[in-house]
Amino acid sequence: MRPVTIISLTDPGQVLVERLLTFLPDAEHLHRPQPFQDTVRERFLAGHRLILLCAVGIAVRTLAPALRDKYQDPAVLILDEHGRFIVPILSGHEGGANEWARQIAQFLGAQAIITGAQRYTQPLLVAGLGCNRGCRLEPLLALLDDTLTSHGLQRSDLRGLASIELKQDEKGLHELAAELGLPITFYPAAVLRDYGDRLSRKSAIVFRETGCHGVAEAAALAHAERLVRHDYLAELLIPKQKNTDATLAIARIYGNRDA
Repeated sequence: MRPVTIISLTDPGQVLVERLLTFLPDAEHLHRPQPFQDTVRERFLAGHRLILLCAVGIAVRTLAPALRDKYQDPAVLILDEHGRFIVPILSGHEGGANEWARQIAQFLGAQAIITGAQRYTQPLLVAGLGCNRGCRLEPLLALLDDTLTSHGLQRSDLRGLASIELKQDEKGLHELAAELGLPITFYPAAVLRDYGDRLSRKSAIVFRETGCHGVAEAAALAHAERLVRHDYLAELLIPKQKNTDATLAIARIYGNRDA
């Protein structure tokens, strides 16, 4: 996924970025960089997705000499210093700026201003799973059905299942996939570890046992983001649920109907 650079120019903007960094903890934050235009263009040409807390006119004049095409240019968002409006100005569809704007708007309580023609998109749901050694189908299925029912969802809403590679020989997980008629994908701990800062809770115990800070939530996020071809961020729709034998989380991402 492309790196993110956030650039602020005012003191209120700097305060807002500190809040935004809790949603994008790996983002680079530059406050009043000098020289401004050269710095923005350098990050843009290096492929960084940009969030600029400045006027649209400033952003347009700064980026105009660096533009290539919608398939190469990274997503660029404009955010006002008070966090009221967020506007994708480049790579709305192909670069994922429109969906990225919606996700950040939801986090900040802002309004996303989407000016381009809208494609049909739908929420894609993925269940991430963890389980004890030798876990049978019954507790996995019970946890899944209880979780879906309590949140007004159905089995048919799911697009896939995911877990950690350590569990790829678990018969119960494969039986669950067969019961639901869904594919199940197993991810290395190194992949799931990258999602540590986006989990509802990081577990040191799980890290010692698996090499990542959480299996169910990380697997759900990782697989959801691999269902679509753009740099969209998945979100935890349902954080980790558990019974005595298993854990479950459900992630959501928006994508095209044929994703």
